[in-house]
Amino acid sequence: MTPEQLRVRGLMSLLFHGEKAIDVVEAALSMGLLAELDAGPVTLGELVERLGMRAERLDKLLDCLDSLSLIAREPRAGPVDVAYRSVVPLVEPAMATVGPESIERDRNRHAWAKLRGRLPEVLRGAPGIPSEDFAWPPRTPEQVASFERSLSLGLAPAIAVFRACLPELVSPHETAVVRWLDVGGGDGALGAALVGMDGRLQVDVFNLPSVRAVFEERRARDANGKRLRFVPGDFLAEPLPPGYDIVSFVRVLHDWPLDVARDLIQKAKNVLPRGGRLLISEELRTPERLAVQFFWSYFLIGVDGCASRLRSLEDYRKVLNEEGFSDVHVVDGAFDLIVATR
Repeated sequence: MTPEQLRVRGLMSLLFHGEKAIDVVEAALSMGLLAELDAGPVTLGELVERLGMRAERLDKLLDCLDSLSLIAREPRAGPVDVAYRSVVPLVEPAMATVGPESIERDRNRHAWAKLRGRLPEVLRGAPGIPSEDFAWPPRTPEQVASFERSLSLGLAPAIAVFRACLPELVSPHETAVVRWLDVGGGDGALGAALVGMDGRLQVDVFNLPSVRAVFEERRARDANGKRLRFVPGDFLAEPLPPGYDIVSFVRVLHDWPLDVARDLIQKAKNVLPRGGRLLISEELRTPERLAVQFFWSYFLIGVDGCASRLRSLEDYRKVLNEEGFSDVHVVDGAFDLIVATR
């Protein structure tokens, strides 16, 4: 094999043994090994003493982490010839992946196993995921509640980037109420976070009437619920309500074909005043984000009608410029935030 083929061979071996690799990561996280490596460099002897493990066994576990390209080895002089350290801090991404509240655990509860071993026939037109397990858009109250719960679990990165850029969106000198429409805003998790950040914000969630019940549950337990409202409607079939200074699409546009995304951007343009802001927050396409999106890329092979896929910044920049928006720029974060001015 060529060097490139050997690299691919190694990757495929790791994929084949992925369940074992996750076991290694879970163990290293739960035992505090990842925290030690994050604080490293640290020698095998130091790890044995601090964690109470047998050296000849821990040495092999470290090789497992090394094979995953998660740690680096540093030569040392003297009786101990090597020390270990994380290539990047590992605890936070490990918690996001294998922690008790990880988004991956939430994804894994979906009926993905109904595709396992059937991809060739599904790709040729055989039935995919049964609609009673997952329909797009969600059809039953149970599916709606499940979908909105999944969205809420993955909102922390979006909330963080909104918090960081809020002074750009709402001037510190502004004294009037700022009205914000969150289109397809789920159960109001983002809206609740926003009204908690700034007392001048009034956030309305525009979503299907079937979502109102889960929205009201959240609003009832939120201290700032009086500034959080639900506006029922179908953003695909109806115009957006007018009277807002900011309109946001958070993890919404990438679920639809680009022509539908353009139509939604046009609807936002039609209701925003001059100087109003349009916000698009989602994970823009990079190799790393595409890897994190792997579950949905796989699962949605079996769900017709859902066009969800990561897009590039240039996809959106082109549409926004063509629709007459100005000052189009990106606020970087775990989720990118595209800001455009009407």
